[in-house]
Amino acid sequence: MVNHGSEGERILQTKVGSKNKASAFYEKQMLDHLNPYMRDFILKQEMVFIATADSKGECDCSFRAGKRGFVRVVNEKTLVCPEYRGNGVMASMGNILENQHIGLTFIDFFENTIGLHVNGKAKIVENDELLADETLTSVANDTQKEGAVPERWIFITVEEAYIHCSKHIPRLKKLDKKIHWGTDKETHKGGDFFKAETCD
Repeated sequence: MVNHGSEGERILQTKVGSKNKASAFYEKQMLDHLNPYMRDFILKQEMVFIATADSKGECDCSFRAGKRGFVRVVNEKTLVCPEYRGNGVMASMGNILENQHIGLTFIDFFENTIGLHVNGKAKIVENDELLADETLTSVANDTQKEGAVPERWIFITVEEAYIHCSKHIPRLKKLDKKIHWGTDKETHKGGDFFKAETCD
């Protein structure tokens, strides 16, 4: 890979004297594809954090979850994430329509306390469009196990993949919780937990 990182990164690396350290990280840890270990890691995850921005650069970070392996690995350069019915705001999807850049962070809190960053370009594919393409229908396999049919999918073309170090990631214990996939019931969704409707 060439031209690692942003201009801002390089300016700050020079300012704080970390240019050599950063260069070593870029060369040794940053890939432009998903190697077999990364692909296997993603297929074991039940959650991902996704970051998008609109055409003005205004950002949004969101959370997605599903059954183990809900983010599909198509190949070393392609991931596919199902998008289910949400609150109707369409913040992430709207951003992708304006700006294809996307960042994903997968974190294993339960076993290895390690993370994986994946950055790239995203596009939206409607579920009906995906099912109509025989070369893509295998991607939709097992969606019924999540309890709801995706409305659309995010296809991600991988441009960068690199480790998020373990040292500050806590080890958590997974507890039983009934997941109401696709529900619109307010009590299951959290209702007005932060009192946005009732507080000034």
